Amino acid sequence: MNWNFRKNKWFANLVTVPKLIFVGFICSLIFFGENSCLRKLEYNDQIKDLKTQIQANQDSTAFYEAKVRELNTDRETLEKIAREKYGMKRENEEVYITDIP
Repeated sequence: MNWNFRKNKWFANLVTVPKLIFVGFICSLIFFGENSCLRKLEYNDQIKDLKTQIQANQDSTAFYEAKVRELNTDRETLEKIAREKYGMKRENEEVYITDIP
């Protein structure tokens, strides 16, 4: 009995050139190219990262806008920051700065 003949005939019936071309085309669409599934997964990860960065920036923007509003409306807060950060003082006032913690 010739097993090679049976084996080759079975293989030839199962795998044809158009099927190989079709499978190769589908694989190239899935794994290679600009619109591949792997690229889409990478892009989705980047989108998630960028959305978290946007949210963090919006939160910090809201914080600083509230600080600016507070400085524009509350004179005592403005004076406190001017005294502490910039060492400003009132007229006829003495300020002593020490390095003692």
